[in-house]
Amino acid sequence: METLFQHFRKDEQPFIELVAGWVRETEDRYSPKLTDFLDPRQRFIVQSIVGAAQEIDTSAYGKFEEAERMRMYIHPPYFEPTQEDFSVTAFEITYPSKFLSLEHRDVLGALMSIGVDRSKFGDIRLDEERIQFTINSEMADYVQANLTTIGKAKVHLNEVSESGSLIPYEDEWLEELHIISSMRLDTVLSSVLNISRQKASMLIHGGRVKVNWTVREQPAFELQESDLLSVRGYGRMKIFMIEGRTKKDKIRLQIGRIE
Repeated sequence: METLFQHFRKDEQPFIELVAGWVRETEDRYSPKLTDFLDPRQRFIVQSIVGAAQEIDTSAYGKFEEAERMRMYIHPPYFEPTQEDFSVTAFEITYPSKFLSLEHRDVLGALMSIGVDRSKFGDIRLDEERIQFTINSEMADYVQANLTTIGKAKVHLNEVSESGSLIPYEDEWLEELHIISSMRLDTVLSSVLNISRQKASMLIHGGRVKVNWTVREQPAFELQESDLLSVRGYGRMKIFMIEGRTKKDKIRLQIGRIE
């Protein structure tokens, strides 16, 4: 376990211990373990830990094409889960879209306000007047009965059973090369967003910056390869690759951006 901790951040240790328990349970009972929805960073941790185990595999599914948040199975090789085994239900929200508009944060807040933990539902997708989200099937009836308003809008949920009716993934990453002095969060944001480090620090201290879906309020926070950043009002960015250093000892960084 100590060896695993060396490869991850200190605040990820509780999740690592949780995953290690899931793996031990699967190994001891030789039966599959179904998780709640996990973000890509959490799935990476699961795969890293499972990779050190013997005769244990993983599978993931989130219903949407290229889903960001997925449920995972940690399972013996003999078990091949079907889509139905993942127990993921998709809903489309019907509301008076001609008179008002809803955003991602409105749906997120409404689900959590009726007591649904963030780990129990997956992606929320918007496409012009349509809004869809995925949720653990175990909670589908509860959510359908209790999610009746979002903001000032009266809403109704309809289950989406046909995969062709799901909102497709349309984001496209734009790649950029940046030369930076360090991997500090404020330094990277300053370069990528073309703002001063002081303004970058203000965004960070203001709770507007997330790294791997966690708010980070320390400008000196050290970023790593594959980290995903989201900055409220500026979009998302991902550290694709650290290419090395220049002759002046600057870091060459490949960044992907979605505005």
